[in-house]
Amino acid sequence: MEILVGLVGVLVAIAVVLLVVGIVVGRSLPVAHVASRAVTFPAAPERIWDAINDPALMRSRGVGDVNFETIESAPPRRLVRRVVGESSFGGTWTCELQPEAGGTSLVITENGEVYNAFFRFMSRYIVGHHRTIDSFIWALRKHLEAAPA
Repeated sequence: MEILVGLVGVLVAIAVVLLVVGIVVGRSLPVAHVASRAVTFPAAPERIWDAINDPALMRSRGVGDVNFETIESAPPRRLVRRVVGESSFGGTWTCELQPEAGGTSLVITENGEVYNAFFRFMSRYIVGHHRTIDSFIWALRKHLEAAPA
């Protein structure tokens, strides 16, 4: 029993230290960040455009329900969305599509903001700023493979 109590105490101490370090380091980080990924898919720009505008695909990206508004739409080349209604984070996602031989290049750029110092630390050093983009690209790839043209 004493060993269990000691182990729980050590785990709580580690959690407190991580929280304090996260807050201190997070305060030194900028609120804004830029993360970008480029990928090429063997599909026409119109097909990629339709997929990135599919609400089901947006929900499948693994980050829960995030509300956004479209602030620029130039089919099938450029789509810019802004996060709305969130108090912990914000920013925009810009999707740029370019036809290439045998497919389409997609560049996703996140101009993000993380307002909470601890979450800034987590986003930068633990989770990574690219995580949401990477999960979206993975979901898009699966979507395109499941429904061939």
